[in-house]
Amino acid sequence: MNSPTVPGRELWGNRLRRLREGVKRTAPFAAGVLAALLGLFLYNALIPGPAQLTVKDVNESVAQALASATPPPAFSARVYQVIQPSLVLIETRVDIEHHDAHDGGLGSGVVIDDAGDILTSLHVVEGATEIEVVFADGTRSLAQVIAAQPEIDIAVLSPENLPAVVVPAVLGNPNALRVGDEVYAVGNPFGLYSSMSAGVVSGFDRSFTPEGRDQTIEGLIQIDAAVNPGNSGGPLLNRDGYVMGIVTGIINPTQQSFFIGIGFAVPITTAAGGAGLPPY
Repeated sequence: MNSPTVPGRELWGNRLRRLREGVKRTAPFAAGVLAALLGLFLYNALIPGPAQLTVKDVNESVAQALASATPPPAFSARVYQVIQPSLVLIETRVDIEHHDAHDGGLGSGVVIDDAGDILTSLHVVEGATEIEVVFADGTRSLAQVIAAQPEIDIAVLSPENLPAVVVPAVLGNPNALRVGDEVYAVGNPFGLYSSMSAGVVSGFDRSFTPEGRDQTIEGLIQIDAAVNPGNSGGPLLNRDGYVMGIVTGIINPTQQSFFIGIGFAVPITTAAGGAGLPPY
């Protein structure tokens, strides 16, 4: 005789069997997770991670980084590097009776084109019986005046010999200048070759009558960058190294010729055009 069936017993038996089978299937996975966690724990215990940074560590790192940083060069240094290959020293010889006609036989100039033509002040070379120019690489050459504009004190020289590499300066637009803008004068004051001085634009449209002349030069740029005898004819540059003018003279209420803070330059647009060169 068969035993009576208890309602639900068979159902619960099936569920219990499925549960046991599920445990058997998940046991290897659980064991693997446990082994991984155990391995990670042992790794961290045996090989510790990096120590936490302190405020002192951070400060020392910042100080080392600042000490090793190289600041960019000053604008003046870059301007000098740009213009120096184009700068020219001008030496003149005159008859004894004209010995005091201009800055002791010394002046400055700047190469303005691929032909090696040199822009300078007329009073630097006026009355000279011989003109010799010295380029930045040391090349020496006799030169001749090929154009002159007395009313703005500008002359153009053509050298007989050129250096191996001719580096003309970049001519700028002086109309872009404003009072207070930085400017740099590069020349040969007192024969000190390739000297640089820095200052600002002090004014525009100034008038200046050079010593020993009756003619007044108009429309000049006034600067406070130091210029002295020997600077005449040298370039006036902006902070990008563009030639903005040609230094022409200084004002000094005394009988001395040293600089007191007021210098003048012919705008390059006037200097280049007035000397018969194409407009820039």
